[in-house]
Amino acid sequence: MQVEEFEEIASKAPETVMLEFVGGRIGVKSTPDGDHDTVTMWLLRQCIQARPDLDLHPERGLRVGSYRNGRARADGALAPVAHFAGQGEWADPDGVLMAVGVTSYDEDTDRRDRVEKPPAYAAAGIPVYLLIDRDSCTAVVHSCLDREGARYRDVHTARFGEAVTLPEPVGIELETDILKNYVR
Repeated sequence: MQVEEFEEIASKAPETVMLEFVGGRIGVKSTPDGDHDTVTMWLLRQCIQARPDLDLHPERGLRVGSYRNGRARADGALAPVAHFAGQGEWADPDGVLMAVGVTSYDEDTDRRDRVEKPPAYAAAGIPVYLLIDRDSCTAVVHSCLDREGARYRDVHTARFGEAVTLPEPVGIELETDILKNYVR
């Protein structure tokens, strides 16, 4: 499937369906539950308090993957204030400092959030990928792009309750104890 074909399909999908095109595969992203949204809003507040020069954009569509042939909808995309002004539904990832994923309780979350998205975000040049993994009660920080930009060299996992450092260019430390309240 060509990216243009995917975008045509995605543009006609009802508002209750969110589609992605990562690794040459079309996928349906489940509608977030209330705890998922609460985690995203908690992180949004943490980022804005620590870095008022940045915005965390929920459910941001990004062009990712080899030669921009993918489309991923990040649960959050951290970028300078007004960075996405004038961009369409699928924005260029240049200038995005961090992509965020919050796991959902669906059968596709393992492949989508843990397997496909880290290399897609790395290939897009996004310096940090933060995965709030509600299944394992961990915050996983992917950082330090390799020279080819194909993968993250550093992956740090912290259990909910431990402090998490989001490395530069983000430069934020998170206290994750509250995240214990938003898991099943």
